[in-house]
Amino acid sequence: MTGLVLVTFGTTNGSTARIAEAVADTLRKDGLTVESLPARCVMTVAPYRAVVVGGGLYGGRWHKDARRFVRRHRAALAKRSVWFFSSGPLDSSAAERDLPPVRGVRRAMARLHVREHVTFGGCLEAGAEGRIAGMILRSGKGGDFRDFDAIEAWAERVAGALAEP
Repeated sequence: MTGLVLVTFGTTNGSTARIAEAVADTLRKDGLTVESLPARCVMTVAPYRAVVVGGGLYGGRWHKDARRFVRRHRAALAKRSVWFFSSGPLDSSAAERDLPPVRGVRRAMARLHVREHVTFGGCLEAGAEGRIAGMILRSGKGGDFRDFDAIEAWAERVAGALAEP
């Protein structure tokens, strides 16, 4: 596929941003031209042939920046190849089985005919912002549950789909 690919994300403490960068790096290694930007910074999707949208999960909802991005650009996204990813479980569940998208993401997927969604483990470590993050860390339930091999494998599948005529 020729043309520019956007990898965009909503994140609070940077964990989802790091996943998005890994996706973008893998797509670049496969010869694609990729821009990676926070969702709140994207003004238009006009230059992009395909879009990957990622959002951190907070209280069973996608990060507000990812939700707003999808809502703001829904008409243009409906005309492009789109993939979604979520990050957030602070346990090994994302590595052990396919986790379905949360309700709001599932609705957006149906409206936009999203090609695929995947949930990756999240990361919450000391220094994270927010009262709830602090409570989770104090309870000993933080940690890094991201599987970068799985992230790269998924990005390879996306790259393969983009290479198809």
